[in-house]
Amino acid sequence: MIVVATTDFEVYHGVVNELRERGTAFTTLEPDEALPERATVVVTGADNAETFADATTIVADPAEPRRAVDQALAAVRGNGGRTVIGVDPGQRPGIAVLAGETIVAAFQVPLGDAVDVIQREAADAPSPIVRIGDGSRLESAKLVNELDDVTVELVDETGTTPYLGTGARGMGDVLAAVNIARLEGNVVDAREIEPTDGEIQVIKDRSREESEHNRAIDELLARRVAAGELTIDEALAEHRDDDAATETAETDGSDGA
Repeated sequence: MIVVATTDFEVYHGVVNELRERGTAFTTLEPDEALPERATVVVTGADNAETFADATTIVADPAEPRRAVDQALAAVRGNGGRTVIGVDPGQRPGIAVLAGETIVAAFQVPLGDAVDVIQREAADAPSPIVRIGDGSRLESAKLVNELDDVTVELVDETGTTPYLGTGARGMGDVLAAVNIARLEGNVVDAREIEPTDGEIQVIKDRSREESEHNRAIDELLARRVAAGELTIDEALAEHRDDDAATETAETDGSDGA
């Protein structure tokens, strides 16, 4: 059983709401009350961190109650707290966070936000592993190359995207991330990818779609996007600046003539 015992109202409110949302059995008591015999884990605040010497104690940050609940559930299930983060790469990667065999969190975010989410979920976890699918070559390479402080495995993602029945539309990338998290891969420090002509053209086509004036970025900027140096929006901004500089130079030249 999980016990919530704290005098910190913010910790109490956040942890209890999180537990209720997950349908988890728990009980609450005052920090000076005796723990029930079935108590396995105590979630408390910083003021009572040393109060429960005979039980596994999780000290919750009032700003991050979910993390405390994740740790408590991992302790209850006895899986050692091993965190594995699976990532199905793409423009909006699916991200699944597993504690042992239990899915404790799932996300789907823009590619530019993915590294921050992964690093946040890996922070403070004991020996976390990030497993990234090897599809979407350019996006997976960007993620591998930007994750410096955590063990990263590149996983063969063949067959990881499940069939989606009625009502499950939009869940494919997250479910694929769960499957990727459960597969062992090869540890990598970096992934160097030379973009193909087709991949460069896809980037240029996307930039045209997102441009206000239906104009595509040039190949040099497209290659920088492929390498992860720029986002499409940043490349479009540079493209506009280059065009403006060219027009100014041409105008000045005409005036001088």
